[in-house]
Amino acid sequence: MKRIAVFCGSKFGNDLGFSKSAKELGKELAINNIELVYGGGAVGLMGVLADAVLENNGKVIGVIPDKLYDMEVAHTGLSKLYRVKTMHERKALMADLSDAFIAMPGGIGTMEEIMEVITWAQLDYHHKPCSFLNINGYYDHFFHFFDHMQQAGFLYREIKDAAIIERDVKTLVAKLI
Repeated sequence: MKRIAVFCGSKFGNDLGFSKSAKELGKELAINNIELVYGGGAVGLMGVLADAVLENNGKVIGVIPDKLYDMEVAHTGLSKLYRVKTMHERKALMADLSDAFIAMPGGIGTMEEIMEVITWAQLDYHHKPCSFLNINGYYDHFFHFFDHMQQAGFLYREIKDAAIIERDVKTLVAKLI
């Protein structure tokens, strides 16, 4: 069975398309027998995504630091929930458990998580696909900044080209399986 880590917001965001896509992604993972690995929260897009996988008889592995266990209202209905001491441990365990990564819309934490796994890929620590579910153009400005970093001589073109960027849930999942 394949496992995909999804990084996403602990809030819903202002666009109803974000929650809709989280539900769609959860269903798509479950029907393709892909286990979800995520941050372990029951709130925001994280909760919507996990609930959608579970509602479609899929498996969900959550990884949550002790400090966020209460703050993010840890999801109690998961297939497996790991409690770790730090964010560093969370990200390392999520990476170890996963075969690929998806960034959905989210805030600073989501950006930090996807950038770390992209950095690890650049440094040859893993060879796992890193992808973005670019719902309603959420990441468009970020990709422009990727272009700027490349043009300024700070980003290898191969790194940007290796990122899988899709607006459609089914297309993205098909590229990862």
